[in-house]
Amino acid sequence: MFTGIITDVGQVADVQRSADGMRAVIETRYPVDSIELGASIACSGVCLTVTERGSRQAQTWFSVDISEETISRTTVSDWRTGSRVNLERSLKLGDELGGHLVYGHVDGIATVVARRAEGESTRYSFQLPGELARFVAPKGSIALDGISLTVNEVEGDRFGVNIIPHTAANTTWDTLQEGARVNLEVDMLARYVARALSRD
Repeated sequence: MFTGIITDVGQVADVQRSADGMRAVIETRYPVDSIELGASIACSGVCLTVTERGSRQAQTWFSVDISEETISRTTVSDWRTGSRVNLERSLKLGDELGGHLVYGHVDGIATVVARRAEGESTRYSFQLPGELARFVAPKGSIALDGISLTVNEVEGDRFGVNIIPHTAANTTWDTLQEGARVNLEVDMLARYVARALSRD
């Protein structure tokens, strides 16, 4: 379980495809001794399990194995050597819940359809899969590439969010342009509310 508060931006150092999935090595600033084998790390919103870890030339890295199911449903399929990845480690008892509860279970892929400056922040508009639109509400929470954000407005299968300079500077969003794809996870509370209403 995560909060959607990014604590590092890693970089994909190696990608190896196989018949049943993919193995990726991600470089990080996390101290190597603090990364446990079997630990969960959210990688641009995708909960992945650490299978190896180490350091070389003072650079810490960890590896993850990714199934074809995950590859087919997320932007992991876009990863290449040099790709930047938002990282967040799983919550520990007593940690501050700074964003909202994020599970690392991606529901779909949203696409940037517009970007414009709005004061000191940047306004992004996204298009999401139509079947997920009922889970997105104005002033509700959403996770995009692992980042906890507040929804500004919703119009059909499109919604908008604002990115403040701090978020842009400390995540992969400093280079996000129109046409870019991001992992989307709807708020679990919205999912349960929608499910309850559908039973009425």
